[in-house]
Amino acid sequence: PPPAAAAGGGAWAARAAGEDGAAQSPGPAAVSLGLSVAVVSSLVNGSTFVLQKKGIVRARGRGTSYLTDIVWWSGTIAMALGQIGNFLAYTAVPTVLVTPLGALGVPFGSILASYLLKEKLNILGKLGCLLSCAGSVVLIIHSPKSESVTTQAELEEKLTNPVFVGYLCIVLLMLLLLIFWIAPAHGPTNIMVYISICSLLGSFTVPSTKGIGLAAQDIFHNNPSSQRALYLCLVLLAVLGCSIIIQFKYINKALECFDSSVFGAIYYVVFTTLVLLASAILFREWSNVGVVDFLGMACGFITVSIGIVLIQVFKEFNFNIGDLNKPNVKTD
Repeated sequence: PPPAAAAGGGAWAARAAGEDGAAQSPGPAAVSLGLSVAVVSSLVNGSTFVLQKKGIVRARGRGTSYLTDIVWWSGTIAMALGQIGNFLAYTAVPTVLVTPLGALGVPFGSILASYLLKEKLNILGKLGCLLSCAGSVVLIIHSPKSESVTTQAELEEKLTNPVFVGYLCIVLLMLLLLIFWIAPAHGPTNIMVYISICSLLGSFTVPSTKGIGLAAQDIFHNNPSSQRALYLCLVLLAVLGCSIIIQFKYINKALECFDSSVFGAIYYVVFTTLVLLASAILFREWSNVGVVDFLGMACGFITVSIGIVLIQVFKEFNFNIGDLNKPNVKTD
């Protein structure tokens, strides 16, 4: 899913800075190309859950595994291509320009699901999708901006910070509770269980993706730190691989039980929020948040919460825009 790629792109964008650490502004052509790739990637990412859900439904109708369905595989390939596109976009333009575009995949996925899967999303659900996307964009714009980390030593110092280590321990504990106790009992009936598992794993993809890019710079150098960089890169690759595999597993579990449009909207919001939180803790930048940004983040969280409530609580209501035009007939 988009926010994880956002975190990874920051490492490469940081290395686009000059030798003295000052960031260089991309040219107009690079910005246009990067934004175009980001828009296309967002739309591709928005279609992945729908295609995978369609494959699951087709396989269930035939009584076979979805691993044998070509539509499911097309959704899986689209997911990989979307993440590659996001990565390329973040190497060309600043994060603050690209990340909000990930919200475009939510309404596109909802529209696609209404045609391919015949999923019904009432006017309140559509309003909830819009509010969730708008709140996420506000949250992204006002969130603490990641500082440039250009060396392996700087990243190692931040990864071993007690605050970040404590945060990862809490995330690991919550994942163990969700995977082994809560998911078997409540996963098929509560969409937030599977979404929470996938979103919490974003806390590992953030430092892993960033660290792999930085460590790769030193692996091929003939210096004492090259061996250390190789070990760090292998460990981070293992963490990233496990995280992606577990996310992939629970995304498909969720699609077997819930509507793809509802899952896509809530997943985007929760994943983005937790990845931003992990990035802020890793780079310790909450002290740099001003009053305006703090109020902006508060408004973003409130808007997102209202959107999720509208999607979840009122999804069973048979209500559409046509009901507003019906006259109220009073009888004595």
